[in-house]
Amino acid sequence: MKRRCLLITGATGRLGQLLYLHLADAFESRRICLNLRALPGVVTADLSVVDHDWPRLFDGVDCVLHCAGQASPHAGWADVQRHNIDATLNVFAAAAQAGVPRVVFMSSNWTMAGYRFREVCLVETLPPLPINPYGVSKVVGECIGRSYAEHRGLSVICLRLGNCTGQAPDDPRPSSRLWERQKWLSDRDFLQLVDRSIAADDVQFATVNGMSMNAGMRWDLETGRRLLGYVPLDGLPSAGALARIREVAARFTPRAMRNQQWSVS
Repeated sequence: MKRRCLLITGATGRLGQLLYLHLADAFESRRICLNLRALPGVVTADLSVVDHDWPRLFDGVDCVLHCAGQASPHAGWADVQRHNIDATLNVFAAAAQAGVPRVVFMSSNWTMAGYRFREVCLVETLPPLPINPYGVSKVVGECIGRSYAEHRGLSVICLRLGNCTGQAPDDPRPSSRLWERQKWLSDRDFLQLVDRSIAADDVQFATVNGMSMNAGMRWDLETGRRLLGYVPLDGLPSAGALARIREVAARFTPRAMRNQQWSVS
């Protein structure tokens, strides 16, 4: 039986590398890297610019895993427009042109960062509330995906990934900041979530929260369980009193006050 073919963008990033190593034995994998320097075994391309070469790699692909992009929440508008908006639009266009059945888009919890200090359950149906250009770029990427699902027939799954730090559940480093801790996503759960997204049936478009089962978190995981069968295997225990005190204090820092004003303007 012929193995299904995956195309992974951003294959030299941490998440792209995790996926490539995890999926290499089960699928025929092609790799595109956004880096402008050549790397062994990786097709080098600037996805923000359409040329005559890299879109051809989408022919015969069964699923695109779009990981490429500017990953820093501190990035400016010009950077995220090029690498997160222009490139994402080009990837969806190439997938549609080639007749790729599904695109899995690595979105981010930063699309909802404006809800950090609001006591609401973070379900995917809430309006996005980003607080920086990076978060806005991921909202735009989700909208591009929805448009291609509705008008071009692509099956699109957008994963609002949590804090993918790579630490083990017993590592104390995530515990000092409550918000970071509650949106933690283990590598094992990340790989399961992508596996489920590749295999899911009858999904035209979906936005799915991607976190581990962390104690006390407000991120709702029901959509992932219902549509994809995603059930986290990992999770961080309840935070200590010091982390909760720091979270209350964080609400009144100058940066937090500016972010809250930004998210409602």
